[in-house]
This record gives sequence, structure tokens and C-alpha cells, in this order.
Amino acid sequence: MSGPPDKPRLSRTHMLDLLKQMIRIRLFEDKCAELYTQEKIRGFLHLYDGEEAVAVGVIPLLTKDDRVVATYREHGHALVRGISMKSAMAEMYGKRDGCSRGRGGSMHLFDRATNFYGGNAIVGGGLPLAVGLALAGRMRAEKNITVCFFGEGAVAEGEFHESLNLAALWELPVLFVCENNLYAMGTALAISEAETDIHAKAACYRIASEVVDGMDVVAVEAAARRALQTIRETGKPYFLECRTYRFRAHSMFDAQLYRDKAEVEMWRKKGPIERLRAWLEANHMIHPDELAQINAEVGAEIAEAVAFAEAASWEPVEDLTRFVYAEAGR
Repeated sequence: MSGPPDKPRLSRTHMLDLLKQMIRIRLFEDKCAELYTQEKIRGFLHLYDGEEAVAVGVIPLLTKDDRVVATYREHGHALVRGISMKSAMAEMYGKRDGCSRGRGGSMHLFDRATNFYGGNAIVGGGLPLAVGLALAGRMRAEKNITVCFFGEGAVAEGEFHESLNLAALWELPVLFVCENNLYAMGTALAISEAETDIHAKAACYRIASEVVDGMDVVAVEAAARRALQTIRETGKPYFLECRTYRFRAHSMFDAQLYRDKAEVEMWRKKGPIERLRAWLEANHMIHPDELAQINAEVGAEIAEAVAFAEAASWEPVEDLTRFVYAEAGR
């Protein structure tokens, strides 16, 4: 991965790549939901359907040395960052060949090679971690940026305010990306927050902030490009509020009694994949055969990932106490 070019690359090739990355996330999530109902994947499972434009619009602009901190709804972020689908799926299965050796599962994907720091199950738990990573980078005279993804539900947590305050006070290179899907776990934003413009909260800490349509991958990419350029020039934090919507329940255990099915269907019609595909078709930039090819390629990759996870081995019983405590000399 390389840093962002000076100008947006809205070429046909680039647009098709954005579409494929979003489809790749969507179909992977669909397969995970299917495997969950078959009890191949266990524990908690939080899916990213509908929010793909945020991860795809932000993460490819990062350098290989930049850090990414995500939430428990992080499969899409992990795939875009470069964690292999095989490694991610094996982790879902709880297998030793998973990116966290099968010990983290869906909510704790981690990969040191790509500077992907989770996967954090605690609401808002990634915020202080991101600030700590940025502070460590500053102390080591490193030039990287830390990007922290979190939902609007995290805004109600104390560490949200503590993290923004310290990032602003210490002028740390953190890009805060709020994936505002309107409902947190199951409470509408309007009945949980007196100020529903989340980016305005960042302005209270004198952090440059803006709001963007999180269902438009091109708009997200443009906003992320501005934000990252500002951080690299100033060394100071930046805040993006991406207004998006999750099509599935909060988790596989969620009955979704707090929102109407008609509302979900309305949002589906303006989802990020449908929106970009329609634009490409209207501008004669994609052929039906190309869309079919993208789906076939992603389908084949998913099939390989499932086969890999099925064949992968379990952690040996004698190793179960490893990584519980730090080993001497390491």
C-alpha cells in the first residue's frame, strides 16, 4: 500500500476496484451469516452489510506503516487492510491458522504484518488504544497515522471524550472515523444523544471535523483524502462522521424490534454497492459481464477461504495456556 496521490483517481479502473472491494466484503459477510446458522461460526457475530463504503473509502489511502484500529464489526476493515480472507475465515472458525490463532474469533481479528490492531469487543475500547499508538509513534519520531473506526454508540462512553481531548491536547496524528449507523446497539440516536451531529462534538475539542455521506464511497474517499493530507501536514487529529446504515441486525442475536422493515428496505435501495453500480451503468462504465466476473472471482475466493478454514487444525490442548502470560525473554 502506498500513500494517497495528490488528486483523486476517478478512472474507470479505480471505480471498478472500489465496487469489487465492497462486493468482496458483502459476499464474505453473507457467507459468514450462512455459516453462523450452520454453527460453523460460533460466539458473537456483527456484520458490516451496508457500511462497506466507509472501510473501502478510507483504508486504501493509508500507507503500510499507518495503523488501523477497528470495532467488533471489523471484518470489512480487515479484508480491505490486507488480512487474507483465508486467515480471517479460519479465525471465525476458531482455528489455529486464523489471524489470531483462533483465540479471538469474529470480534478480535488482529494482524501485526498489516498494522491492524483489532477488532475490539468493548464499545469505544479502540479509542484510547488509537491515542496510545499515536503517542508511541510521536515519541519514536515516526511519521505514521493511526485511524480509529468506531460507531456512534461509542460517543456515549467516557473514553470517547477522554481520547479526543488527549489527541487534541497532545496534537496526535489520529484520524477518528465515526461510522454513524443511527442505532448503536438498538437505541435510535435521537433518543440517546442531545446533540445528534456527532462531528460537532469533535469541534468542541478544537479538532477539525466534517460529516460525509457514508453510503457514497467516492464521497468518503474524497473526505478521507482531505483528512489524511491535513493530518500529514499538521500532525494534528481529524474527525470524520460517516452517516451510514447497517442492513442487518446489530448482531446475529438481535431481533431488531426497534426499527421497521420498511425503513431497512428503503436504506437498501440507496446502499453503497447499489449506488455505485447504478452510477457506473448510467455512465456506461461497466458491462454486465464484468459484474458477473467480479461476483465469480469473489465467490471463488470465499469458497477457498471456507475450505481452508474447514481443513485448518484446532489449537492443541497442550498450547491452551500459551499467550495467557508474557513468556520470559520475549
